Amino acid sequence: MTGGLFRLITAVLTILGSVSLLPAVADAQPNGSGSTTPKFLKLTMDAVSPGTVTTDSDPMLTVSGTVTNIGDRVVDDVSVRIQRAAAVTAPSGLRSSLLLDQVNYEVTGPFQDVAERLSPGQRKQFSVSIALRDGTGTASLGLTDPGVYPLLLNVNGEPAYGTQARLDDARFLLPVLGLPPAGGDAAGAAALPVAAPPEATPVATTLVWPLADRPRMVAGEPGSVNGQPELLDDELAVSLGKGGRLEQLVAALESVVPVPGQDQGVAGSVCIAIDPDLVSTVQTMTRGYRVLASPSDPSGATREGTGAENAQAWLDRLRALASSMCTVALPFAQVDLSAVAAVNDPGLSARALLAPADVVDSILGTRSLRGVSLPDSGSIDEPAGHLLRRHGYETAVLAASAVSADGAPADFDTALSSAPALLEPGAVVGGEQAAPDVVRVPAVSLEPQSSTPPVDPALRVTTFDIWSATALAAVGSNPPTPSFTPSKVRFDVANDSRPARLQDALGAMSWTALNPGPDRPRSQLLMPPQQWGANREEGIALLEQIELLTRHNLAAPRAFADLVAQAPDPRPFALEYLPRAAQDAAPPQYVAPIQAQGARVSELLRALVEIPESELTPLAFLTPAREDLLRALSLSDRRAEDNTLADLHAQRRIDQVTDELDTMFASVSVLPPGGVYTLASEQSPLLLVARNELPVAIRVTFRIEVPAETKITDIGEQLLPPSGTRSFQIPTEVSDSRKLVIPIALTTPEGIALGEATSVSVRSNAYGQALAIITACAAILLLLLAGRRLWRRFRGQPDPADEGFDPETQRRASRLRRARQRLQRQ
Repeated sequence: MTGGLFRLITAVLTILGSVSLLPAVADAQPNGSGSTTPKFLKLTMDAVSPGTVTTDSDPMLTVSGTVTNIGDRVVDDVSVRIQRAAAVTAPSGLRSSLLLDQVNYEVTGPFQDVAERLSPGQRKQFSVSIALRDGTGTASLGLTDPGVYPLLLNVNGEPAYGTQARLDDARFLLPVLGLPPAGGDAAGAAALPVAAPPEATPVATTLVWPLADRPRMVAGEPGSVNGQPELLDDELAVSLGKGGRLEQLVAALESVVPVPGQDQGVAGSVCIAIDPDLVSTVQTMTRGYRVLASPSDPSGATREGTGAENAQAWLDRLRALASSMCTVALPFAQVDLSAVAAVNDPGLSARALLAPADVVDSILGTRSLRGVSLPDSGSIDEPAGHLLRRHGYETAVLAASAVSADGAPADFDTALSSAPALLEPGAVVGGEQAAPDVVRVPAVSLEPQSSTPPVDPALRVTTFDIWSATALAAVGSNPPTPSFTPSKVRFDVANDSRPARLQDALGAMSWTALNPGPDRPRSQLLMPPQQWGANREEGIALLEQIELLTRHNLAAPRAFADLVAQAPDPRPFALEYLPRAAQDAAPPQYVAPIQAQGARVSELLRALVEIPESELTPLAFLTPAREDLLRALSLSDRRAEDNTLADLHAQRRIDQVTDELDTMFASVSVLPPGGVYTLASEQSPLLLVARNELPVAIRVTFRIEVPAETKITDIGEQLLPPSGTRSFQIPTEVSDSRKLVIPIALTTPEGIALGEATSVSVRSNAYGQALAIITACAAILLLLLAGRRLWRRFRGQPDPADEGFDPETQRRASRLRRARQRLQRQ
């Protein structure tokens, strides 16, 4: 009886567990690119063949993947199938189609078994194939026209205590340039030609290839001649070495280096965008460097860096590429240009905008493209635009949604919801309508100057498509979601496998070529994120996609310089600072402290002097401080939802620069004399010793608070030698014999205080007014006595002072005196 009751209770609980499990399986919440949050199985797509379908492709599509049991129970009858949705007809569909529910993938293939059972932690690789088009006598994707198609890989299974259900899926895009003959059909279906209408010209294609990294230099280290630089960590050595991120980006470019004398081909469409902070850091690594033992302790112990050889090899390879390909300098350390404009410090602005091209050119031995700025955020406000224009930049490369024509929605999310039928062609910039390649922003212009040749004063903006840029950002490791990606289609792409994200990028690159329209120019600028994580194979695949499109007459490589030189659209446009870009920007609380420290750097720089015998110049000495302040405004690592770590690093840099500047200003001072300084007379000079611990010479002035009893002459500007002392004689006149305390300090010629003020205790041997009275009385008495003697002698009366002298003694004294005079005459 008891055993039967126990079995009954167990059966009831089992049934209730199965019922409660069903909603959990069926109602899993979307995550990533639309796939459900996996609870039992994790599906990963590993490879797609062919990645791009052409008339020469295999007629069968093969997808390889891995299924992993990530749950805590056994899953039986694991099977997968391929599904297809309709071709993407609008550019936003390149992103939004990845969020579609599986019911929208209407064309379905049959389920193919993967494993009878997967235990917790077990995984199984599989490969599933399906025909591309009908006519094979088997299931197919039913493709009839070229285009970019969303595909879904669906995995089903039956978890223990549950029923058969969809447990996970993977989505990706499949670009179809043309369709091969249908295999297996005895009649042989004719291959479809590439669907570029006869009137459609190839898409002029330009690709920017970024090389950048997050700031690595330890802050608070001034420039020196022989000192070793310090890095926060040694991750850059790994990135530059074989198989590292930066090494693989260079290796991918090396695959398309043109042969001298031949057509550049794909290489002609590529322009390498180089972060000057990266190449200058790499160059310092080649001479040896130190690494912090703990990145959280900037003042702690260090160890020898291991990446000198990797840095030299990588730099040599990049020099070879730069000699044969277009190069352009990025803003220093991916700095936030809007924040730099808010700081409004001339020295910092020049280092962020004017120095980068010179740094890149001097290190790589090339001549980079000038007058073009590529802000990391892809969006700037008007003050940043004015800043660029004042510093000689004619063009900014921005997201298409970061500019708007008159009447266009300012917010891209609004543009997404607008009905295209109600919009004029080209009216929605960055939306479903394509943006012009180059536009003018009259509101951001230079002041006219009659002394210069007439030029267009307005800032120009070269636009890039946000959809292809968003897809390219997802390629590789640690994929960010760019600031210009609309909020309605933002999701964590890290949930998708790298091969799936690569497929999305290939589809986005091909969409414009496969979808000509009267309102859409045959042009595209491909813009990956500046801190890009693509590896060598992924980079080569993207470059080969351009070559494939070119070979099929769908694309034509176009030089970056030719793109920015195009005539702008005649309509006036305005800058639109995107809300997400403002959210990802450097926090405004850093503006004031950076502004204050930037001013201190400029003040000290104006006081320093370059002397021929010193190898270290004032500019080289203080440039690291300016660079550290710019690194604090970097947009690197600011794409995450939580920017706490980025804020911590920025604040730490500001604090370290502040401490270092405090040390610099304190290094120039007057040495305090010991005890009381005694002047030999009332007009004796005051002797002072000034010390300069800086490795560069500096101009100083003495600031002396003169007491009422003292007159001190100002000796003007004086030069202190590097790392030395110098004595000074200050003309001083003291009219009091009391001990006086004279405060003394050093300042720059502009009056900025240097070091700590000191005081000198002075005592003079002068007696002041009493000495003058005594001297006067003595002189009067002397005159009276002399007058009295002369008066008595004139009257022939003996002087009482001579009384007591014998006349004979007087005669002898007179003879002795006359004899002495004769001897002196002889």
